[in-house]
Amino acid sequence: MAPFRLQRRSPLSAGQAWQRVTDWQRQGRQVPLTRITVTPPPPSRVGTMVVARTALGRAGFDDPMEIVLWEPPDGGRPGRCRLEKRGRAVLGWAEIEVVPDGDGSVVRWCEDLRVRHLPGLLDGPTRWSGRLVFGRALRRLLADG
Repeated sequence: MAPFRLQRRSPLSAGQAWQRVTDWQRQGRQVPLTRITVTPPPPSRVGTMVVARTALGRAGFDDPMEIVLWEPPDGGRPGRCRLEKRGRAVLGWAEIEVVPDGDGSVVRWCEDLRVRHLPGLLDGPTRWSGRLVFGRALRRLLADG
């Protein structure tokens, strides 16, 4: 297992931050070599499938994820989304939480990223690369206009 956690403060309201971090196509544009499809089309809800296809030419893999929890922020209540990975290559889950904080918000991204058949010895590099790639994506999502 290679769990990691990210947290970013944003001047965006909780609702605005939520819209950006749960815009799956926008997320895909922030992750190198990745394209995201969503079924059924937005709006997202429990049962929505989000498939991240990472490829270079013909070589690639799918990371299908099912939304199993979908609670957008409402008033002062935080927003929460949990995706369970359903693929053959990438396993685990991801949780996104958006908490109102004064005039802005705090976004928390927790993920347990596992690659099937990858020895535990490589959990450290997997965790490091996950933090790097998704930390960059989260920063850009919150800054993107």
